[in-house]
Amino acid sequence: MARLFGTDGVRGVANDGLSCELAYALGRASATVLTSAVHKAKILIGRDTRVSGDMLEAALISGICSAGAEADTLGVIPTSAVAHLTRHYGADAGIVISASHNSFEYNGIKIFNGQGFKLADALEDEIEAMVKEGAAGERPTGTGVGRKVKLKKAGEEYAQFLCRTLGGGSLKGLKVVLDCANGAASSVAPEVFRRLGATVYPYYNMPNGININDHCGSTYPGNLSVLVSELGADVGLAFDGDADRLIAVDELGRVIDGDRIMAVCALDMKERGTLAKETLVATVMSNLGLQLGLKELGIELVKTTVGDRYVLEEMRKSGYTLGGEQSGHIIFLDHNTTGDGILTGVQLLSVMKRKERPLSELVNIITILPQVLVGARVSEDKKHEYRSDPVIMERIAALEKAMAGRGRVLVRASGTEPLVRVMIEGEDRSAIEKEAVDIAKLIETRMA
Repeated sequence: MARLFGTDGVRGVANDGLSCELAYALGRASATVLTSAVHKAKILIGRDTRVSGDMLEAALISGICSAGAEADTLGVIPTSAVAHLTRHYGADAGIVISASHNSFEYNGIKIFNGQGFKLADALEDEIEAMVKEGAAGERPTGTGVGRKVKLKKAGEEYAQFLCRTLGGGSLKGLKVVLDCANGAASSVAPEVFRRLGATVYPYYNMPNGININDHCGSTYPGNLSVLVSELGADVGLAFDGDADRLIAVDELGRVIDGDRIMAVCALDMKERGTLAKETLVATVMSNLGLQLGLKELGIELVKTTVGDRYVLEEMRKSGYTLGGEQSGHIIFLDHNTTGDGILTGVQLLSVMKRKERPLSELVNIITILPQVLVGARVSEDKKHEYRSDPVIMERIAALEKAMAGRGRVLVRASGTEPLVRVMIEGEDRSAIEKEAVDIAKLIETRMA
């Protein structure tokens, strides 16, 4: 059996690959592994707006309670809120039911420890072993059985936390368009930015269970670009389904990705003395232009493998305070323990307000090289096999040699989807687009 946990928890099509039986088993195993026997354990559960969220939540609650732990439900709330509230409430663990930016038929289960951090691989392996072996501890009876508790003020307490990160500052005078992806940001984000004084135009904030990420959100910012231009707004902010990532749009309608958001925030933090060791942590997917631009600003860039968990791991190990991904997962470790799209939006707008400059000017501190990303769709069990295929590897090596000094090629298996991602950077967009498509087709043919 393949490993259950990917780079961002357990994912699959709800009621198929991610079944109620699996959710129940994960709830039992998590309660057994992550809680202490010296007190009645407490595990928080939050979810996004997917129609399958109720079903999986019920299964998780049953598993947690059957292990003798208390299941505290937060309702629809961002992933980053669960991380924060796990610490705030002194819980033993936090669980999020979400498939992030994926379409509504998918769902996922990711787990935070009592400090609000994603689980170490060893703990995931321990939980997974219990699930696969069907042995998740004793079954208490009577008063030993756990119960469900609904925490009604969770959303309000998270909103207050986000507002406090501005340190008493204000966003008054800024006109902001929000794309809430019909997801977990829908009720929280508009309220937070209104409280901070901004004029807010919320869109895609009417979730119905199946429209999450549907032609909206951080992976589809085109409509937001149009809205920002039409409304004459200063900035647009697009979240994904669970609101742990952010993609922005400047006042000219141009999409601003995570690399440029991180550059703006890194320079601001450096100038204010809050960028630890004057270093930003990013992944190998970040554009070469980020590294070159930061070097001129006196900021070091440390790169990790793909996945915000690996960015966070490096930040904690080396004492850094800012890190993230091009996709918009950005971690402000002084404030929260995971990527937080709404928090990132607050911090980005605070830079605009503090410097009294439009976003289009702020992002000019780095120059982005053309970058193309193409997905080769393959079966889940074959997505790592491209590495051992000599035809594919020779094709990649030949292109890398041809591009030496003028760009780069990065091919990797997706951690969350049945895809092999082909990323190429270079000076000529049309040329690298053709190369990326050709390599993706080759992978699909060879891995069929």
